[in-house]
Amino acid sequence: MCALLAGMTALAQQQYRTVYDIGYSQDDAYAAERCKLDVYYPEEAHDRPVVVWFHGGGMTGGSKSIPEQLQGKGIVVVAANYRLLPKATIDQCIDDAAAAVAWTFRHIGDYGGSPDKIFVAGHSAGGYLTDMIGLDKHWLAKYDIDADRIAALVPYSGQVITHFAVRKARGMEPTQPLVDEYAPLFHARPDAPPVIIISGDRNEELYGRYEETAYFWRILRLVGHPDVTMYELDGYSHSAMAAPAHHILLKHIKRLHPDE
Repeated sequence: MCALLAGMTALAQQQYRTVYDIGYSQDDAYAAERCKLDVYYPEEAHDRPVVVWFHGGGMTGGSKSIPEQLQGKGIVVVAANYRLLPKATIDQCIDDAAAAVAWTFRHIGDYGGSPDKIFVAGHSAGGYLTDMIGLDKHWLAKYDIDADRIAALVPYSGQVITHFAVRKARGMEPTQPLVDEYAPLFHARPDAPPVIIISGDRNEELYGRYEETAYFWRILRLVGHPDVTMYELDGYSHSAMAAPAHHILLKHIKRLHPDE
């Protein structure tokens, strides 16, 4: 108990800084404008766990922010913007997510983070990007990063069939499913990093997202993935589920790095 209280006191006294709008890609003029990230970190810390956080917004909107529930927890948080549809292509959106994670692997040591403790997470569209770059290894391989170096993938209500924005561009309805190379399900593999799947209430989620992610959990188990977990947050809608889900992310950071 004394050790726990001492640890809580130390976190409370820790000073934090945020560096804003660090450019991570100059692929084109839109990338130079949009591909920026913020880093929130504890001062004078070393080898801290890191969360790369991707915002939601249906791949067509949204903006980076440091989730309040992840602040003051002794971890480094990288919040990244990415190019958006229809101004960008879906390939560019996913590529931006990979570039942001690659930047984190290369530079997070400058902010007290450990490249061996990088958790990738995001809500809704951000959860989709989390899964795509973690399961389809070619996105990070472009930047000479092995996706299996990621400590864990933590999608919050992430689309796992082909994203509805992609299907809409093809003239399909949101309720018309498709699984192709733009679907995380298509890339399910047993040797991926640990996967912590979080869904809102099945009766309040978006377009059957709970059932979609439950199938994702089952397929990962069937292909032999040894460390995949799923949570349903009863009473929370698609938009409201992110705030309570952060507690689950923090719990699994502690599970995978118990010395923290």
